[in-house]
Amino acid sequence: MPARLPDPRAAHPITLPDGTLHRGTVFLNQVIDHPRMEIGDYTYASDFDPPPEGGWASRLAPYLFDFAEEHLRIGRFCQIAHGVRFVGASANHETRALSSFPFQVFDPEAMHGYAPDRRDTEVGHDVWLGYGALVCPGARIGNGVFVGAGAVVRGEVPDYAVVTGNPARVVRMRYSEGEVATLNRLAWWDWPAARIAKALPALTAGDVAALERVAEANG
Repeated sequence: MPARLPDPRAAHPITLPDGTLHRGTVFLNQVIDHPRMEIGDYTYASDFDPPPEGGWASRLAPYLFDFAEEHLRIGRFCQIAHGVRFVGASANHETRALSSFPFQVFDPEAMHGYAPDRRDTEVGHDVWLGYGALVCPGARIGNGVFVGAGAVVRGEVPDYAVVTGNPARVVRMRYSEGEVATLNRLAWWDWPAARIAKALPALTAGDVAALERVAEANG
């Protein structure tokens, strides 16, 4: 039976063979309501020890408080494995002062508006974050990136790169420069669900030319 798109409104999009829902996998924008997080449709996280209801935001981004100055933005169709953490800018200490000790956080008056680092963290579309990856403040991860297990990501990661290690470095590109340009131009992740469903044979086969033909056929 060919694959089909899940319902993006489902909190738990995986049904096991015995008919029960897999509670360890969630569509994040259905279980997270956080003023500093923006998460696209179909992006999921999996955890062997899923947090209680309402706990997914603090599980993934434990330093991203409601009153934080920065944002965490994650695109559509991303896949986030067990143990992935986003260390937001609010976790950073002052590095330009004589002392990095955060004196202000212990004083309610001084704490108001205190933010030595305000950088947003951004993840593109169709990104796979492997087991235990750590994403540092201000990281910019491009579309179609593979982040290896245990990688520590900082800075900018180009579209369709594979990165591993600490610090994470590009070990290879998934596609040629021309193919990457085509994929970004087609931006299949923004297509209507019915059109994506028609493109599944190309998407699941890694066939850029076939995906382009689907786009042309559906104008």
